[in-house]
Amino acid sequence: MTTLKKLFIAPVFAVALFASQSTIAQDQTTSSTPYNMDAREELKVGIKAGMNYSNVYSESGNDFVADGKAGFAGGVFVSIPLNQLIGVQPELMYSQKGFKGEVIGIDYKATFNYLDLPIHLQIKPTENISILAGPQFSYLLSSKYELGSLSAVNEKDLEDDNNRATVGISAGVDFTVQNFLISARGSWDLSKMNKDNNTSDINYKNQLFQVTLGYRF
Repeated sequence: MTTLKKLFIAPVFAVALFASQSTIAQDQTTSSTPYNMDAREELKVGIKAGMNYSNVYSESGNDFVADGKAGFAGGVFVSIPLNQLIGVQPELMYSQKGFKGEVIGIDYKATFNYLDLPIHLQIKPTENISILAGPQFSYLLSSKYELGSLSAVNEKDLEDDNNRATVGISAGVDFTVQNFLISARGSWDLSKMNKDNNTSDINYKNQLFQVTLGYRF
């Protein structure tokens, strides 16, 4: 910007300044630095919020069919560079999961509120794109079951029916424009959320697709 202003005020001095700057730039290009530092090497902290589309699946109960449902997702993350191409990005997300369906003509819905902690390995092929994958640890905060017009919230006795802690995998991509980003994630539980019982052989496991908008500081 300084060179352009001088160009309008004193063309001769502007040309001289441009020539000197070009010489310095050439010297820097031929130096021993392997690459130029960019935003991929900066530690970033950010916030984001968006929507989950979640469902459950079962590896043992093949006859079980449920429909997906929408829920809120929001939290914080930190992007820790290891070098220009690789980093680590842990996130702490409040995440609504669940499913819905129909029983003898009556609609039902199950909502599970979780704290998710994915720890992603971050591959950064460009400044604008990051590919992420890694383990995810989830902690169940509360659950809500709705059958028709009836509903029940279970916050204190979750251990009676559900496992508080589950482990899964998470993968996705971040697209960044300046400090704004769009994130897409998919996650799948490896451990079941419901406890063993004698009434069903279905092992519920959460799965979801997530889209969020965020900002990096």
